[in-house]
Amino acid sequence: MSNLVKFLIHHAAVGFGLAVIAVGLMVWADIANLGTLASGSDMGIVGLVILTVFMGLTLSSAQMGFAVMLLRDDGDKGGKGGRVRWLYRLFAAPAPVAVRAKD
Repeated sequence: MSNLVKFLIHHAAVGFGLAVIAVGLMVWADIANLGTLASGSDMGIVGLVILTVFMGLTLSSAQMGFAVMLLRDDGDKGGKGGRVRWLYRLFAAPAPVAVRAKD
C-alpha cells in the first residue's frame, strides 16, 4: 500500500473517531433531547448508528481535506522563494480602470 493511501486512511480514521466522540458527547449532554429520544424509542440505536455513520463520513472527509491541504510541498523550486511570490504580487497589484462620467 502506498504512503498516500496509508496517509488518507489514517486521517479518515481520525475523522471518524472524532465523529464517534462528538455523537457520544451529544447523547451524553442530551443536546436537542437526542439521548432522551434514543433511549425512549425502540429504534433509537439505529438512529444513533445512522447519525454516527453520516457524521463520520463528513468529519473523515473534512479531516482528509485538512491533512492534504496542510501537506508540505516537496517540489523542486530551488532557492528561498518557496511558492511563486511574484505571481501573487502580479495579481494583487492595482490595475487602472477607465471610468466614464455620467452626462
